[in-house]
Amino acid sequence: MSFSIVIPARFASSRFPGKPLAQLAGKPMIQHVYERACESEAKRVVIATDDQRIAQAAAQFGAEVCMTRPDHPSGTDRLQEVVKTLGFYADDIVVNVQGDEPMIPPRIINQVAHNLAAVPEASIATLSEPIESVEALMNPNVVKVVTNHRGMALYFSRAPIPWPRDAALAQGEKLDHLPEGFNWQRHIGLYAYRVKLLNDFVAWPAASVEQTECLEQLRALYNGAGIHVEEALEAPPTGVDTPEDLERLQKLLERA
Repeated sequence: MSFSIVIPARFASSRFPGKPLAQLAGKPMIQHVYERACESEAKRVVIATDDQRIAQAAAQFGAEVCMTRPDHPSGTDRLQEVVKTLGFYADDIVVNVQGDEPMIPPRIINQVAHNLAAVPEASIATLSEPIESVEALMNPNVVKVVTNHRGMALYFSRAPIPWPRDAALAQGEKLDHLPEGFNWQRHIGLYAYRVKLLNDFVAWPAASVEQTECLEQLRALYNGAGIHVEEALEAPPTGVDTPEDLERLQKLLERA
């Protein structure tokens, strides 16, 4: 089984412009992501960007770069442009590693790729981790996922799913602690795709449920694509969304 990795890296960011080139422990952040990706079993690692500054920096540390259009509506559209430009085959497996995950564990990159290869009915594979607090369960920024007995996703939501009806009634309709009896799972946004799914995805119109939840993966479920989910072998550290996140990560690396 072989797979490739594509790392999308955009210079524009409303909260953190130029984020991929922000310095972390003496290197641009995108280099840390690239190095973690190269520690996986991937046969090929490509940085996808629409900005020449990022392309030049990536070339300096020896990365393969694919230039993309600047106007893609989603990261999945950008990924599909890359596989089309580079001539990937329909049954190839591609893992999308976000460019703001400088500490991503290589073993979970391998995990999601191997899972997709092992489950023929899945077009996408992704990961999850346990939810351990009622605050996380109720937080709309924490995406929840429910699967069937074979690990295939039934639904993703920003709402607390499944809703613990009896426990909520007992607690006066407002949960003050996480009920026992169910293993609630938070979705981790690391994806492996079959290239055919990417080609199909960009041809599908946005689904109403996708637009309502603001969750792109619901377009795939809406159109009947199978998504395999497994609990991650290792919880990935928080990514970098803001300069404050970068500063916290810098301090952690200095203490390591």
